[in-house]
Amino acid sequence: MNAKADLSSNLILLIDDFLKTNNDNEIRSFLSDNSNLPGPRGNLELAGLFASSVVQYSGKNIDKLWALCLKMTAISADEAPVNTASEFIPFCGTVGIGSTAAAHSSYLKKTLIRLRELANDPRWRMREGVAMGLQKLILLNANAVLTELKKWVIGGNLLELRAVAAAVAEPALLKDIEVAKEAFRLNQQIIMKLIETGERKSEDFRVLRKALAYTLSVVIVPLPKEGFGYLKQLIKMNDPDITWIIKQNLKKNRLIKNFPTEVNSLKKLLN
Repeated sequence: MNAKADLSSNLILLIDDFLKTNNDNEIRSFLSDNSNLPGPRGNLELAGLFASSVVQYSGKNIDKLWALCLKMTAISADEAPVNTASEFIPFCGTVGIGSTAAAHSSYLKKTLIRLRELANDPRWRMREGVAMGLQKLILLNANAVLTELKKWVIGGNLLELRAVAAAVAEPALLKDIEVAKEAFRLNQQIIMKLIETGERKSEDFRVLRKALAYTLSVVIVPLPKEGFGYLKQLIKMNDPDITWIIKQNLKKNRLIKNFPTEVNSLKKLLN
């Protein structure tokens, strides 16, 4: 049995035991023990296996398993600081609520509410979990989720804007041209909110700016004409933060390899 199959088999046994006993201690221990944390990369394969295992078992157990994932998301930064093995537990719970709601649409509304709350978590890995959870929802229910994410952009804070930008910057989602168009529009709206904010010295601003340093290049790939035209407009604004974001995106291979002429043209405008 290979490592992935071994992890999956163990998770199935642990979830089965949880459903019989209502005791989640063994699941938590297993996730933290195999988290690869502390370290540069958490065990994303295990997080994905946990989410898919929960969905596999959901069915009539959906209430209990969604509640399990929700409970895991409640582990705070004080209890599970950044880059500790214990942080992996709420991270898996965050991805898990996204997966269960993707499989059971009756949980969509309450999951989106919780993911928006979690978008404000001080831990960067938790914020990545939010983006991953949203991506799972978009993949199976794009219209409803993107409609909700528009509300986040209109009335959200900088970290909520970051969650939206990161969530829609996923190539697999952008194969659907309508999703790609909406993702591009959302990034445009987020850029305008960033320009208008009075919080440019804040850590949340830095986090959002860092995300936009790659998300724009992702959403431009399926819409190059509109995308490069938009970047050209942004360059004319001569805003230092926007200029930095554009320069970072123009360094991405996804643009350099596919659109060398357009990239070189914009680089000349920036010189």
